[in-house]
Amino acid sequence: MGENKRVLIIEDDQEISKLLTVILTKSGMDSVVAYSGTEGILQLQNNHYDLILLDLMLPGMSGEELIKQVREESAIPIIVVSAKIDIEDKVHVLKMGADDYITKPFNQKEVIARVEVQLRKSSAHPARSTEKVWRGLKINPEKLSVSLENKGLHLTNAEFDILSLFVSHPERAFSKREIYERIWKGTYLGDDNTISVHVSNLRKKIASITSDEYIKTIWGVGFMLV
Repeated sequence: MGENKRVLIIEDDQEISKLLTVILTKSGMDSVVAYSGTEGILQLQNNHYDLILLDLMLPGMSGEELIKQVREESAIPIIVVSAKIDIEDKVHVLKMGADDYITKPFNQKEVIARVEVQLRKSSAHPARSTEKVWRGLKINPEKLSVSLENKGLHLTNAEFDILSLFVSHPERAFSKREIYERIWKGTYLGDDNTISVHVSNLRKKIASITSDEYIKTIWGVGFMLV
């Protein structure tokens, strides 16, 4: 999993960035450290990376500003690593386009597990390139594009994968655990609202085009496409 994978660590605390570098190196990954948001953007502009580990409280450009800028051009997986523990902070950055959130102080095994989940997901290729259609939705797995009523939907990797799963099994309810384990092929690490936020983002983007309901909450079960 880790071979040839390059991770950009954007973290101004030298001890934490050093620890993250050691954790990644032990798992066979290469890493580069940027100590500010501006330095992180320059690294992304001049080099290829497979994933970003991002602190939020950075000098100059904040982590939130960096997420916004990166998402205008790239779907690279972003895992926030932050001391902010409030659920509102987590939900906010997930809505902005982050793929996952780790709270400091972190467990080393959890960092590697979440990094590997995101790398596995971003490296996965669709088994078939057949266009998937449900009502006004059209998903092209090969081009990683989605349209609704012939208007493009700009989705993050996580949103695209969740919607693809739903369209592949319309009118079938999926629990949060099943969504996580089917898409990211890893062990579900507990209900931290990540899946709910991604689904909420999908609903808002769909609602920006149509008032028709596409994703329904099945209380006590999860979500399904209708």
